[in-house]
Amino acid sequence: MSRPGGRRAIALAGAATLAVATALLAAPPASSAGTVTAECKKTQDWGSGFGGTCTITNGTNAPLNGWKVEGDLPSGTSVTSVWNATKTVSGNHYTFTNPTWSNTLGANTTTSFGFNGTGSGWFTGCKINGVACDGSGTGEDTEAPSTPAGLRVTGKTATTVSLAWDASTDDVGVTGYDVYQGDTTKVAAVTETSVSISGLTPKTAYTFVVKANDASGKSSLASAPLQVTTDEGGNSSADRVIGYFVNWGVYQRNYHVKNIETSGSANKLTHINYAFGNVQGGRCTIGDGYADYEKAYGADQSVDGVADTWDQPLRGNFNQLRKLKKKHPNLKILWSFGGWTWSGGFGQAAQNPAAFAESCYNLVEDSRWADVFDGIDIDWEYPNACGLSCDTSGKDSFKNLLSALRTKFGSSNLVTAAITADASSGGKMDAADYKGASQYVDWYLPMTYDYFGAWDAKGPTAPHSPLTSYPGIPHEGFNTADTIAKLKGLGIPGNKLLMGLGFYGRGWTGVTQKEPGGTATGPAPGKYEQGIEDYKDIKGRCPSNGTIAGTAYAFCGNQWWSYDTPSTIGGKSNWAASEGLGGTFFWELSGDTGNGELISAIK
Repeated sequence: MSRPGGRRAIALAGAATLAVATALLAAPPASSAGTVTAECKKTQDWGSGFGGTCTITNGTNAPLNGWKVEGDLPSGTSVTSVWNATKTVSGNHYTFTNPTWSNTLGANTTTSFGFNGTGSGWFTGCKINGVACDGSGTGEDTEAPSTPAGLRVTGKTATTVSLAWDASTDDVGVTGYDVYQGDTTKVAAVTETSVSISGLTPKTAYTFVVKANDASGKSSLASAPLQVTTDEGGNSSADRVIGYFVNWGVYQRNYHVKNIETSGSANKLTHINYAFGNVQGGRCTIGDGYADYEKAYGADQSVDGVADTWDQPLRGNFNQLRKLKKKHPNLKILWSFGGWTWSGGFGQAAQNPAAFAESCYNLVEDSRWADVFDGIDIDWEYPNACGLSCDTSGKDSFKNLLSALRTKFGSSNLVTAAITADASSGGKMDAADYKGASQYVDWYLPMTYDYFGAWDAKGPTAPHSPLTSYPGIPHEGFNTADTIAKLKGLGIPGNKLLMGLGFYGRGWTGVTQKEPGGTATGPAPGKYEQGIEDYKDIKGRCPSNGTIAGTAYAFCGNQWWSYDTPSTIGGKSNWAASEGLGGTFFWELSGDTGNGELISAIK
């Protein structure tokens, strides 16, 4: 099953300015290891003004949840602008705190903020989180964090519960939170004030409490207990509605994050899979840096109507997704790696799964965009089988890779995988241990589309996304019902499987027969690629005039197309509900109409 995809290489050139550091505020001594310190210095000094930076170092072995740097400037000296921090001023006393988009500093890592000022003076009395910036004189921490308050449910399904709570405070700094089921069973450790607990039993009551931790290892009292009952299993196919957003869509398709909002799709989505990150040298890497985090958006294309500035630390799709999440707090976003074009690197990654998982975690949790992503999606096409290239890493490679990802990302992050839909005997599903790997994922996304297409240039014509088999189907096992049945037969529960939909059509030309099974001369012309067309374009150009196996098809002129319509999606949704599936996903958002016809049909 191939997937439409693409890649774009953007080469950018930049300029850098260098300055000699002068006038240290506080340099951390060698003895400051194991503490939180700050070092501030002038990077430029032109007499009447200066530029400066402060570097915060978390020398502890635990993440730091927020930081605060304070100091006093003499009369006649002031800070006029700051970036990568929030500034407040009271008289001559300046306070700088972490920006709202980056409130966690990982263990044994650093972050910096910069500023410009006027005057010739410099800071005195530097403090970081209430203690000396050089890490000296911290003394013994005698105060535990405040008790977390406001524990609440932000979402739930038959097998998952999403929780959130108000941030705790501490004299040194809160480093994270432990979430307990009952009083003693710890089910998650997180640095944010939210978590998603998976692997639960349908229609079951659970009690949760939360405790806060600080850098010295002290824990708060437990929050007030919260009792939650999971939903009844198998009664809805719309527990999850996941749409792929492709980073290359911002180019020819002119489809941007804002379109997810204006089409009404954001209100219907539970998750977005951002495609794609690359896999190179056994590591997760950036797919398109320009589209991902550099492209500047004007007010007219921005989710919140606010234009990007030249000096803001994050732009591009990632910043727009951050704005979308602010409008829709329950929306989750996963970064998807691989895809049809970039799956060739997974074989090398499988040689050292732990190193691969480490690289993926460090990239997804990069401080510039850690708040944007809620987990990782792996799209390996295909483990121990052939896609664009052939993999020979062995039947256990997929399971080992996902095991390492789950270990690194933990239970507080989502780990999912798009997988083959080939249910034929001896096909791709038999080549890897999908049953063994399933224990490490929150859910699978079997790609129940692209079963047939004009890569078979002479046909026979067949729907690319048949729900069921039918007389004359070109290949047994190539339909959604057989795919789901085979995965369930491996012992994978239905609520861990999602139904896949294609928001596009596939077509042939040189066809003389309306019914499926006709011969062709090649792929039909498409707007961006031969043999494929977005739903929003094909619905008017070649309207459907028949259905087969739960999927629409169209015969117009000498072209034959198949695609899903709102009507067939409604039928497939009813089928998915009857099968007790955990939700629906689709490829991909830009294929829908401007008012979200197809996503609105998902029940």
